[in-house]
Amino acid sequence: MNILAFKHFAFDDDYAFRSWASLGGHRLDIRDPSVEINSEWLDEMDLLIICGGPMSVYEDERYSWLASEKQFVGQAIQLGKKVLGICFGAQMIAELLGSPVYRNAYKEIGWHTINRTQERHSWLEGLPEQLVSFQWHGDTFDLPEGTRLLAYSEACKVQAFAYLEHVLGLQFHLETTPACMESMFAHWSSELIDAPYIQTAERIRQQFGQSGQSIKALHHILDRIHLQAIETEEGVT
Repeated sequence: MNILAFKHFAFDDDYAFRSWASLGGHRLDIRDPSVEINSEWLDEMDLLIICGGPMSVYEDERYSWLASEKQFVGQAIQLGKKVLGICFGAQMIAELLGSPVYRNAYKEIGWHTINRTQERHSWLEGLPEQLVSFQWHGDTFDLPEGTRLLAYSEACKVQAFAYLEHVLGLQFHLETTPACMESMFAHWSSELIDAPYIQTAERIRQQFGQSGQSIKALHHILDRIHLQAIETEEGVT
């Protein structure tokens, strides 16, 4: 597959995506959407990954490039391209599908339990009904009309949702490595306050061992996306 990933901050760790792409012989093109957006990429890509970011999707006046990224993502969805949104990326998809994005009652920072619903989606097939994932977000959104709620957590009612069979939004971070978490501690330590769903840096470090399982779960999702692409191609040919 040809994969395009939008990366929104310099120290975001793309190891999980690069390692999967390398093992499978896929092409991975990582771009900074604040620098360049090219509509020609739509023709070349099979999968768009919208990574997380410290900004909010409703901060269009502060980040002038957001309009171009939203237009590109909206076109990708309309064209039936496979789209995977993570945290900020999931929030962008939700907004594009008509749902408001706003501050959640609680921030989630640290390792939190994700509960799957009874709704099924092929990209999540084979994952456990509960999994623990790293989280770092303060925004949330309502479930967009015409989508399926796939997962939730105690503090956040929408942790995963799907639009048709080609778009998946994940509020949680399966991809984050311990090295990236350490950078987040260094850059955003002011967010690690005493709050119900915010863990201390030390508590997060104590659970670094869960990162390997999280990345394995992400790779499983990417495997399922690739399988769908193969099945679609075989159906066409």
